[in-house]
Amino acid sequence: MQDRGTKKWTSIMLPEHQRALQEMWEQQEWKEKPILDEQQMVEINMKLQLALNEDLTVEIEYFKDHDYHKVRDKLLAVDPLNNYLRLEGMELPLDSIVGVWID
Repeated sequence: MQDRGTKKWTSIMLPEHQRALQEMWEQQEWKEKPILDEQQMVEINMKLQLALNEDLTVEIEYFKDHDYHKVRDKLLAVDPLNNYLRLEGMELPLDSIVGVWID
């Protein structure tokens, strides 16, 4: 039997294998959530309390779905017992927050 030459191996793969390979490539692009030290957590907490007490707009960077996101909004409440904070437009888990800036 004669060799037909080189074929692209993906053209002969099953669709399930192609999807698995695509997922693997996407997972290589995933970012890891940083581990905050005690000083960073205290600083975030102080900024959140200041923004809440002074009715200031905050910009919050949070980690979700293997990537970083930012939101700028008014802070309405911080609930450490239930582990969330409430903004005018959304709620965020406190443990997803990686940075806070006050306008």
